[in-house]
Amino acid sequence: MAATNKQTKSTDAIVLLKEDHKEVLRLFRDFEKTGEDAYKEQGRLVDRIVELLTVHTYIENEVMYPRVRELLPDLEDDGLESYEEHHVADVLVVELSMMKPDDERFDAKTTVLIENVEHHIDEEEKEWFPTVREGLGRKQLQEIGAEMLERRKNAPTRPSQVKALKKTIDAMRA
Repeated sequence: MAATNKQTKSTDAIVLLKEDHKEVLRLFRDFEKTGEDAYKEQGRLVDRIVELLTVHTYIENEVMYPRVRELLPDLEDDGLESYEEHHVADVLVVELSMMKPDDERFDAKTTVLIENVEHHIDEEEKEWFPTVREGLGRKQLQEIGAEMLERRKNAPTRPSQVKALKKTIDAMRA
């Protein structure tokens, strides 16, 4: 997300994820400001939201959460909850990616996605990130962040891509 658009100075995993959060929250605000019948702009914004969330949940699920679970086993329950929150977002993203902006439920589905993702971001930034930072420290977070940046290069950008579909199917089987 943010890290793909500009040169990021930090490889700290939490800093990288917060940059992603800022960008997606900005897009949420932009969507909420669109007027009724602004279908073209709503479609463009949701398309970008779908892309950003697909990449973000992929690198978190593939790198951040497994590494934290391995290094801080006491946070197992938090990690499992985060996987489930991502799964809910993934389902909504898949559905939105198959809809047209003028579909009857497009706006409502986008609103539900925004509410769910905002809740997830709030919990992550206020509760989980501080605990992870305290438990891992700077060096480990930089190593995880470097791995996340590497994985981001080949991360899926559409929910229909095989890597994204595998992530969604794995969440349903767990």
